[in-house]
Amino acid sequence: MTLFQVIDYASVAVFAATGALAASRKQLDIIGFLFLACVTGTGGGTVRDLVLGVPVFWVVNTDYVLVCTVAAVFVYFTAHLVESRYKLLLWLDAIGLALYSAVGAAKGMDVTGSPVIAIISGVLTATFGGVLRDLPASEPSVLLRPEIYVTAALVGSGVFTLTEFADFPPVIDALIAMTAAFVIRGGALKFGWTFPRYKPRPGRRPEEID
Repeated sequence: MTLFQVIDYASVAVFAATGALAASRKQLDIIGFLFLACVTGTGGGTVRDLVLGVPVFWVVNTDYVLVCTVAAVFVYFTAHLVESRYKLLLWLDAIGLALYSAVGAAKGMDVTGSPVIAIISGVLTATFGGVLRDLPASEPSVLLRPEIYVTAALVGSGVFTLTEFADFPPVIDALIAMTAAFVIRGGALKFGWTFPRYKPRPGRRPEEID
């Protein structure tokens, strides 16, 4: 197994753990843990592969489902030891986002050879797992949190794509990209980094519209 494959499996495992943590916060049974772990761990990659028109990665290699299963069972028996599970969820999500932004960009580049598609592929892979986790878990969507989120995935994917043209080994490309993405997302969580928000006026409620 290459180091890049280890990164790929690690990205799935970390995101799966966030799904299981979300299940623990809702006090679901083990099946709920398995469901949210698998949806979160494979969701972003599934969307990526469907968009790219290639076989879905976990269908081709079911080891990814096994990774999600192990992560779910581990969290099921250990989540109660963590004082703030939501804080851990957010930090693991940041790690998963960083890992997946590089993995997704690499897949997009391999399939299409297009830098633009590589960046889009990285962003989709890094963000959709979290979105698919938060919807059934009724958690506040990471996309709607005030701190920088998608931008971190965009930077990670963009850095990976740029370093590809520098002829570095793929693992070095991935490490640089992951570091860039994690620094931005981690900094956003730690220091509350945000972009200016739209403030002229909020949208009206449906009942207020004639």
